[in-house]
Amino acid sequence: MIIRIFNILFFFLFLFALDAQVNWDKSIEKILPTILEEHKNFVSLPNVAVNSEDIYKNLNFATKAFESRKFSVRLLESSSLPVFFAERTVENAAKSILFYLHIDGQAVNPTKWDQEDPFIPVLKTQNKNGEWNIIAWENIYKKIDPEWRIFGRSAADDKGPIMMMLAAIDLLDEEKFQFKYNIKIILDTQEEAGSEGFLSTIEKYKDNYAADYMIIMDGPAHNTNEPTLTFGCRGNATCSITVYGAKLPQHSGHYGNYAPNPVFTMSHLLAGMKNEDGRVIIKDYYSDVNITPDVQKLLSQVPDDEKEIKNGLGINKADNVGRNYQESLQYPSLNVRQIETSWKGPGLKTVIPEIVTAYIDVRLVAETDGAKQLEKIKNHIISQGYLLLDREPTDAERLSYAKIVKFEGDPGVNAFRTEMDAEIGQKLIGSLEKVFGKKPISIRTMGGTVPIIPAVNTLKIPAIIVPMVNMDNNQHNPNENLRIGNMIQGIKMCMVILSMNLE
Repeated sequence: MIIRIFNILFFFLFLFALDAQVNWDKSIEKILPTILEEHKNFVSLPNVAVNSEDIYKNLNFATKAFESRKFSVRLLESSSLPVFFAERTVENAAKSILFYLHIDGQAVNPTKWDQEDPFIPVLKTQNKNGEWNIIAWENIYKKIDPEWRIFGRSAADDKGPIMMMLAAIDLLDEEKFQFKYNIKIILDTQEEAGSEGFLSTIEKYKDNYAADYMIIMDGPAHNTNEPTLTFGCRGNATCSITVYGAKLPQHSGHYGNYAPNPVFTMSHLLAGMKNEDGRVIIKDYYSDVNITPDVQKLLSQVPDDEKEIKNGLGINKADNVGRNYQESLQYPSLNVRQIETSWKGPGLKTVIPEIVTAYIDVRLVAETDGAKQLEKIKNHIISQGYLLLDREPTDAERLSYAKIVKFEGDPGVNAFRTEMDAEIGQKLIGSLEKVFGKKPISIRTMGGTVPIIPAVNTLKIPAIIVPMVNMDNNQHNPNENLRIGNMIQGIKMCMVILSMNLE
């Protein structure tokens, strides 16, 4: 009898959730042309952070948008450009969520874009040959195809999610929904340049930023375009390694077979850091990471198509670091991003270079520390018989040592990760599942690094990344775009998040 009552109750709750979803779909459809028009106007404002005048125009736009939606807005002073902070408090609400987004965008090279101006957004549809053709904006007032895309700088990264949030607030206010927690919103004005200003405000405005949870609305969703939650991201440390030959470049005819070529020295040094399967063989490089069966199970739930990933990359075989793509992201990486010799001019010269420098980045995971990983690299270099310096070698050192390395490192920012069984994670998963009919894709760690990791670690707020834009949005590149279907889904996701009960 109890089971029957429970089943009946569950059935009616399901119908209620389904009805709410249908109503939301209709409401979003009704408001969508207006939101797309507002998004168009927003994207039309150039927003590269080096031009502060443009950033202030964007801040003015955002101030009007949020104030008209009952938010109090402040521009918080920083070491550079101000940080946009909006707050909507709820009477008797005990909890708060801090939402982080950014208002600046990457620089553009207009000649590389397939439109007149990257800051004049255009609406496009794709033909049978995969080509994108411009269509009139008036089409948004007819039947909208979710596969249409808006092309323009920051259309996706990150003005798309800002407009999704504003639309969700409009729709919930129209329903006279009573918000259950305080909403705090940060719009970073220099995220694409490293978040210098925002990071400088952490201590001064710690009380303003105080919240129970933090939701970062940046980055692309899984390539299936299904609702996605990302529980962490990798950090990034960097270093450079310089090896030496003769004091000056030498003629390869006069000194070939006599003056050592540092290119070969560097090739041996780097080759000794990884085996042919792509695994780092520096002592204890992976020792802090333990992929348990439970973690493997969580990672296997991400619907990646390994064959499709390899086809897209054009590779026959992946590095043998993890069993699959998701597992590979759980380990620290070692990447040579550039190698250069002393000659940087056009053309080729028959010279033996005097120096070679390799620039390396190390993607960090939650278990690893940037300074410690760099120390492991340094110890490995020493174990190969090198004199390790943090400066140029002296003449005496050159004559005394056959193998010399100048090492310069920056421990960068460490990774962050919120455990996937954390309370906020479970609330998000449960709430999204009720509305969308299936659990969102939950990613333990994404590959990239967000510059605000120090803020997450300093504020000690459980943080989750909720990416909403399409994976193929050409983020940071020419022809950046936002798929309208992702805009529709993102608005609904924001409505789910904003209507959650945190108690």
